[in-house]
Amino acid sequence: MNMMPVYVSPEQVMKDRADFARKGIARGRSVVVLTCQAGILLATENRSRALHKISEIYDRIGFAAVGKYNEFENLRVAGVRYADLRGYSYDRSDVTARGLANAYAQTLGTVFTTEGKPLEVEIAVAEVCAVEADDQLYRLSYDGSVADEPGHLVMGGQAEALGDRLAATWRPGLELAEAVRLAVRTLGVSASDGTLLDEGQERAIEPAGLEMALLERARPRRAFRRLLGTKLAELLTA
Repeated sequence: MNMMPVYVSPEQVMKDRADFARKGIARGRSVVVLTCQAGILLATENRSRALHKISEIYDRIGFAAVGKYNEFENLRVAGVRYADLRGYSYDRSDVTARGLANAYAQTLGTVFTTEGKPLEVEIAVAEVCAVEADDQLYRLSYDGSVADEPGHLVMGGQAEALGDRLAATWRPGLELAEAVRLAVRTLGVSASDGTLLDEGQERAIEPAGLEMALLERARPRRAFRRLLGTKLAELLTA
């Protein structure tokens, strides 16, 4: 007996892909990115010292991601290659977060619309500038959509609730220690399994459970540095 193929509308296919990607991203631990006087702070919970969710891309550009590690690691490597090639072919100043975000958007959008499975990732590209008001933060979703974020963003896990918490307390001109504590308090609003804690509750996170880096405004070229060990503990208790 001949079976008629089941028709699925393009709208339903796109919706199913989007739901699939969002569920995968929501299972990951959140990432917080925010600007401060010293530069741009990137923070997340991560006990691994080898499998990074926060990395350097180029001189003054950083990368953060949530979702499937192998997928966003491939994107990170592609971004490094893009930046190196552009900087070598033209000038180092031609490598910008905006250009990198556009390249990532094309890749994510193409995969989402043409491949059998979308990438289960959400990424942020940040570029530190001479003054905080000029800092660039871009958030890219699984479908290639790009958002230019004003000063702060949260991805993964309970991103909406944590983003509201961060927006209510962030302000321009934070000292580095204030920014570090704010990022950790924001991450602590969710439980270790990613579920949201009751209103007013907050979970303490030890320095060993954090992955944190700063795109340092004062550095002339290589702005990216990780905040580890004693330095991180000092900032948390300052």
